[in-house]
Amino acid sequence: MNISKYEQRVLHALAQGGQIRHIKDATGKVIEVDCFNRDGFRLADCTMPVFQKLRRKRLIISRGGKPYRITREGLRAVRAQLDNR
Repeated sequence: MNISKYEQRVLHALAQGGQIRHIKDATGKVIEVDCFNRDGFRLADCTMPVFQKLRRKRLIISRGGKPYRITREGLRAVRAQLDNR
């Protein structure tokens, strides 16, 4: 599966325990997203188009109105990256 550099960064943050918090309007449409890593820092690479691509490819999912998390397909799609800790 073809995944862009920005999608990879977001998936990598989610694979390590991050989440995407979303805000919906009155009709239930997602209008704003913020991606946070496991330490609580905001990831600037998570824009609305990147979020929509990940959701369309079913690499992330929200259950019960909770923040978006990575799916099993997302875990398979993400490439390993060196953690610079």
